[in-house]
Amino acid sequence: MRRLIRSVWNEPRPPDPPARVWRDWVLAGVLVAVAVLEAVVRPDLPWRAVAVTLTIGLVPTVLWRRTRPLLMIVVIFAATGLAPLLTGGAAAEMYAMAYMLILVYALFRWGSGRSAVIGLAIMFGSVSLSILLGRLAVSGVIAAFAVMSAAIALGVALRFRARARLRELDQVKLLEREQLARDLHDTVAHHISAMAIRAQAGLATSAARPDAAADALHVIEAEAARALDEMRAMVRVLRQDQPADLEPGRGIADLEQLASHSASGPDVHVEVSGDLHDLPPSVGSALYRLAQESITNARRHARHATRIEVRVAADDTSVHLRVSDDGESSLVRRPPGYGLIGMTERAELLGGTCTAGPGPNRGWTVTAVLPRAGAAT
Repeated sequence: MRRLIRSVWNEPRPPDPPARVWRDWVLAGVLVAVAVLEAVVRPDLPWRAVAVTLTIGLVPTVLWRRTRPLLMIVVIFAATGLAPLLTGGAAAEMYAMAYMLILVYALFRWGSGRSAVIGLAIMFGSVSLSILLGRLAVSGVIAAFAVMSAAIALGVALRFRARARLRELDQVKLLEREQLARDLHDTVAHHISAMAIRAQAGLATSAARPDAAADALHVIEAEAARALDEMRAMVRVLRQDQPADLEPGRGIADLEQLASHSASGPDVHVEVSGDLHDLPPSVGSALYRLAQESITNARRHARHATRIEVRVAADDTSVHLRVSDDGESSLVRRPPGYGLIGMTERAELLGGTCTAGPGPNRGWTVTAVLPRAGAAT
């Protein structure tokens, strides 16, 4: 039990709580309108001026419920606890004050474990004080605890659901790093093997052909530069605090293999244009993986699609990839799964971009732009 209490007390806040967005301001406006409407249509409202002022005055607390959840709980429960001093002990609460449950939910969704424990103590203390002063009947106590428990349970459930998703994302990234490390190891080993072979050849022929040693040194220099670039990429990728999802292996030369004709699914057409020679292996493999993942997503999600087009074009500075299908258009954006997240991170690691969304006419379109030289080391 002691360990459980300590773990709850030391529970950190969820990372990056969302700041105020337009929906929060709309919510605040709606709550103010509801409070005014209740004041107009409710004839039995006691201490009308105090109740309306209290309800509307506390509405701004919903704007800071995610960034300052404990402080907002303290403000709202302190205000509602001190309000009876202005009414001679009579309750001056409106039904619109039910938005307090949003703050209770936010405390357990976005607050630290310490804040949640302190906030829970404040809530229990406020309810207990209301019971002692006779402001709250037994039936009201049961209802209050039931509603607050539901808000708390919802906040805790969504909190741990979000944490589970973060763990899954971390696992996906870790697996990508492991695979990438193995592939980069093979690439570096290939360059080093070429260096060793050329060095042996230069030594063997140096007596009869002195110029062969110079040729071998030039080749060794080029291979060493490539190996150094790949080693830097490996170190950058294996750092846990940086995103990494480009996976070497297949490259530009393998794009044509993605083309297919199927009687049960959409046909895949591949079009490659521009100068794609001398691309770094990381860029070529990333283009292949982006195209492959986009095709897989289109086959899986595009309804009634008959054709998938893959277009790769290169200019002097960048390579452009566009994968589109002719499936049914949808106004609802597809949820970003692990595949799309990996595609975006892979492109960003190389200094490029990757976006996905509904096509201009119909279907779904994935667009990626990668620099020819890859990310700066």
